[in-house]
Amino acid sequence: MINTEFRKKFADNWFNFLQKQICKEFEELEKNKKKFSKRVWFKKKNNEGGGISFTLLNGKIFEKVGVNKSTVSGKFKKKFKSKILGAGKSGKYWASGISVVAHMRNPKIPAIHFNTRFIVTSKEWFGGGMDVTPSFKDEKERKILHKMLKSVCLQNKKNYQKYKIWCDKYFYLPHRKESRGIGGIFFDYETKNWSQNFKFVRDLGLAFIDISKLIIRRKSKSKWNKKDKELQNLKRGRYVEFNLLYDRGTKFGLNTGGNVESILMSLPPQAIWK
Repeated sequence: MINTEFRKKFADNWFNFLQKQICKEFEELEKNKKKFSKRVWFKKKNNEGGGISFTLLNGKIFEKVGVNKSTVSGKFKKKFKSKILGAGKSGKYWASGISVVAHMRNPKIPAIHFNTRFIVTSKEWFGGGMDVTPSFKDEKERKILHKMLKSVCLQNKKNYQKYKIWCDKYFYLPHRKESRGIGGIFFDYETKNWSQNFKFVRDLGLAFIDISKLIIRRKSKSKWNKKDKELQNLKRGRYVEFNLLYDRGTKFGLNTGGNVESILMSLPPQAIWK
């Protein structure tokens, strides 16, 4: 049986590979005419890790897309550690993960979000998910998304319905009394059977690439106008509200001394409120 240090290394290497693969596939969607810019950052304290952020701006497909990967360690603040599984006593943690947020130029193509992570405290677990936020209703798109995510869950003997409901509840704006988008799946605290969970996380990462490419290609040539863009920017306003008020990843990053620019990478290039 492999020990915790090997599990950390396996997970960390996978997230490194997946980040490179996503950037490669997304650049191909841009016909390699736009490239990701790379930024490396480190935590202020020594030997507590850091991350690599790749960003692509002003493409024909992606108005803004960020692909972040980080591996950090340290101690949670007293007020925060009680909220994290297994961190209550010492507050020590190690975490590695990847996060992707894609905001599209064409308002007819939805924003897409994905992340997976492996966290070690006195416990260790996987978490993550994928969700889609359209500006315009498209029932076929919704069915494609959920069919493909359900397939990944079934292949890995995971409870798709549970993850779907979890996602719907999580990506909800209570102050607006509305969902952020059309959902997806969301999971956390997967502590049992590391090998099976690791396989699920890998399969989900590859499925994210396939789902994204399919969704984008369906509408990459769809026509849009100024009014469509305004509706997209209004929807982006909701996206901002959720990420700043409720998103656990944002709170985790800010409470572990992460890089602010990378943490706020998820915010759209522009948004409006009325």
